[in-house]
Amino acid sequence: MNKQQLIEQIKQKKSFLCVGLDTDIKKIPQHLLGDEDPIFAFNKQIIDATADYCVAYKPNLAFYESMGVKGWISFEKTIKYLNEKYPNHFIIADAKRGDIGNTSAMYARTFFEEMNIDSVTVAPYMGEDSVSPFLTYEGKWVILLALTSNKGSHDFQLTTDPQGERLFEKVLRVSQQWGNDQNMMYVVGATQGRMFEDIRKVVPQHFLLVPGIGAQGGSLEEVCTYGMTKDCGLIVNSSRAIIYADKTEKFAAVAAQEAQKVQQQMEAELKKHNVI
Repeated sequence: MNKQQLIEQIKQKKSFLCVGLDTDIKKIPQHLLGDEDPIFAFNKQIIDATADYCVAYKPNLAFYESMGVKGWISFEKTIKYLNEKYPNHFIIADAKRGDIGNTSAMYARTFFEEMNIDSVTVAPYMGEDSVSPFLTYEGKWVILLALTSNKGSHDFQLTTDPQGERLFEKVLRVSQQWGNDQNMMYVVGATQGRMFEDIRKVVPQHFLLVPGIGAQGGSLEEVCTYGMTKDCGLIVNSSRAIIYADKTEKFAAVAAQEAQKVQQQMEAELKKHNVI
C-alpha cells in the first residue's frame, strides 16, 4: 500500500484507527480456549468485527513469540487472513527490529517476502545500515521509533547534544537521508502532547504511528491538534481498550462498538481539520 492509497482509505472510511492485535492467551475469553487455535480464533472475530471502522491492524510480535511455534503459526494465519479477506487494510508488524545489515536483511525478508506485510517497526539505535535493508522493498514501509509513550522514553530520547538538539529530533532529521515520506513513518506516543508540534517542524509530511490512545491515556484531540496534516498524516493505534473491552461470548460485538466510538471521534477530527 502506497501513501496515496492509505490516504484514500482514511478519507473513505473517515477513520485513521489502527487496531492493535496484542493477543494474550491469558486475557482472551475463556470459551475460546477449547478451540484448536484460540489466538487465531480470537483475532479472526476481532478483525471481522472491527474492519469497517479501522484502516490498519498491528499485531505485536511479542505476544505471539511468547507462545513459541504455536504463536508463530497463529501470527502467520492472522496475516494470511488479513491479506486474503481485507487487502485494503494496512498491516503493521510491531516487531521493533534493527540489527547489523545482514541481520536486518533477514528480518526484512521475513516480514516483506515471506509474510507479505506492509510495514515493520524498526529501532534506529544502530544507525543507517541497520535500517536501509528494510527500505529496499518497493511498496513497503519502515516505521522508525522516534518518541515513544512509555515513561522511560525520557531516559534517552529527550537528551540533548551541545547544540541543543534532542535525540529524537536527530533521529527524525538524520533518517530522512535514508528514506522519505513514501516509505518511512515514525512512532510517536500519544502521551507526548504538544511535542507533536516540534515533531512536525522536522517531519511535516510523514505519517506518524501513534500508540497510547485508550488504556495508556493519550488524548486523541490533542494528537490531532498538534500532529494532523492536510492529508491526516496519522495512524492512531488502540489495542486493549478495543480488543479486551469484553470477556464474554459477546466480546467481538463489544469490540466493534468500541472501535466505532473511536471512528466517530476520528471522523469529527478529520472534519474539524478539513481533511474530509
